Parts: sequence; structure tokens; C-alpha cells
Amino acid sequence: MNSEAGIKHLLAALKGARQSPVPFWYMRQAGRYLPEYRKLRAEAGDFLDLCYSPDLAIEVSLQPLRRYAMDGVILFSDILVVPHALGMGLRYIEGEGPQLDALDRRDVLPRYRREAFLAHLSPVFETLKGITAEAPAGATVIGFAGAPWTVATYMIEGGSSRDFAKCKSWAFQDPENFQLLIDLLIDSTSDYLSAQIDAGAEVVQIFDSWAAALPEMALQRWSLAPILAIAKRIGRKHPGVPVIAFPRGAGVSYKLYAEEPDISAVSLDSTVPLSWAAEHLQPQAVVQGNLDPQLLVCGGAPMLEEAERILAALSGGPLVFNLGHGIVPQTPPEHVAALSEFIRGWRA
Repeated sequence: MNSEAGIKHLLAALKGARQSPVPFWYMRQAGRYLPEYRKLRAEAGDFLDLCYSPDLAIEVSLQPLRRYAMDGVILFSDILVVPHALGMGLRYIEGEGPQLDALDRRDVLPRYRREAFLAHLSPVFETLKGITAEAPAGATVIGFAGAPWTVATYMIEGGSSRDFAKCKSWAFQDPENFQLLIDLLIDSTSDYLSAQIDAGAEVVQIFDSWAAALPEMALQRWSLAPILAIAKRIGRKHPGVPVIAFPRGAGVSYKLYAEEPDISAVSLDSTVPLSWAAEHLQPQAVVQGNLDPQLLVCGGAPMLEEAERILAALSGGPLVFNLGHGIVPQTPPEHVAALSEFIRGWRA
């Protein structure tokens, strides 16, 4: 974990400085692919209990760092703690994923009570304080939250969805009412990320995992505009803290996010062409990405050849190496070790 002029390696890249070697971390780098995580998860019981138990969440956050010495350590939590803190029922069912008590447009939206909301999430902030205290000096501490659009899809669909029909119908047929939900999530997510920064996060990433579900104009209204509103609030309260936007599947619309000065970096999914990203995104923002997680499962020459291609194509500007989405549970840990060693040793 190198640093330049006293600035952490990853943080320097996210502030726009080209770094060699290229700094790296991996989305979902703490999780089920690690045997030490599975052991601790079995002891913890419920997944939410794990998220809300600072001692356990600190340990989970640091586990991959001990193995692979990434340049960043990301908070272990979940994007759905926000609706949970707003008063929604939330359950995690093994093999099925999260389930929420779905909202209907006829429902009265929860009233935002800021103090109660932040009090509910106080274990998350304690986790960040612990990570900050225990992480190696060169590791940048990363906080995160789900983007309003993605969190809204879970709140309305009641869980994961293939077509997002309920959420899109609400947004398209009753946009003024849907905006109230988005505004609630802008307010709560801004406060949540600001409190994460107060607790030690040095950079925050906003995950819009389901941005690809939206057509062009809806994407600008329901994905870009809310993310930008949050980034602006963070910039006013915490100037100099980088904000990474991850509008997964946004295609050429990634350019809209990169053009916004309040968004420091864009995290690229695996479908984004590298030459296009170098030409259209890097002149305006740091880029992060974008190895396909399935290549990490495969390992060997296919993984390293694609990593080489990404580094060669994007290392001419500010770059953070990452995946195009999160590490999947079937990933062999030794493949993560091989990739990490390759990135550390690579030079332009």
C-alpha cells in the first residue's frame, strides 16, 4: 500500500492523480467466498445481526485485507439497512435473498425522523470507527450506500426483481408521488453517508445496481439526479471527500455521471468498452473497474489477460482497479490472491 506525498495510494488516485502501481480493491471483497467469513457468519446467526454487530462487522471488513493487502477497506454492511432504519420490515432468507414488506403507492410513506434514523444505524458508525482504528495505515476506508433508485426498487418490489414492473409502473404513472419516495431516500442517504464520513470513511461509493432498468430520460431523473443531489450535499459538508458513482449498466450514459464535478469517480461495469472509457470518461473523472467477476472465478490466463488489457487501456489516466460487480461466492480465494499479486506487480 504505497502513498505519495503523505496521501494514501487509493485516495490519491480518487483525487485525480495517476498512480503506479495502480491501486485496487474489490466490490464485495468481504463475503462468502472466504472460509473465515463463512465460519464467522455461522456463529453470528442472522445476517442483519452480523451487520449490526460492530465487533463482528469490523472483523469481516478486515478479513480480505489481511489476505490480499488491498489499497481500500470497505465497510461490511448492506444497502437495505437504510429502508430498515426508516421502519420497513426486512428479512434475509437463505437461498432467496432479502425480503421487505413492500410499499404500495397508496401507502403513506414513512416520515423521516433523522435522529431516530441515525440512532438505528449507530452500530454501522461504530463499525467504521473500529475499521479506521484497526486498518493498516495505508488502507483507505470506504463507506457506501445504495442509490435511491436501487433502494426504491427493493422497497416497492419487496425484494429482488427481474423486470422491476411495480417500481417502474409507480414511477411512470405517478411520478410526483414517486418523487416523494426518492426525496425521502435522498435525505436519508445523504445523512447516512455524512455520518459514515464523520465516523472515519475517507471515500464513499453510491451503488445504483439496477440503473440499467431505466430508459434514458428516466435514468436521468431517477438515477443521475438523486445521486448528484447526494454528492452535492456531501461536497458541501465534507469538501474533498471523493464520491464514487456506480450506475451499473448505464452504457453511454456513464458519461453524464463523469461530467458532474461533484462525482469524483465512476465505477464501470464489465460491459463498458475500455477505449470508449479512456476517451470519454477519463478526461472528466477517475475510472474504476472493471474485470468481470466470472473471470475471477475462472482464474488463470483468461483472468490475467483481461486484467492486463484493463490496466494497459486505462492506466494512462487516474485509475482504480476493481471488478465490474461484486465477487461471487464460488470464487476461489487463491484466484483473488493471484490477481492481487498481478496488479501490484504491473507497470505501464
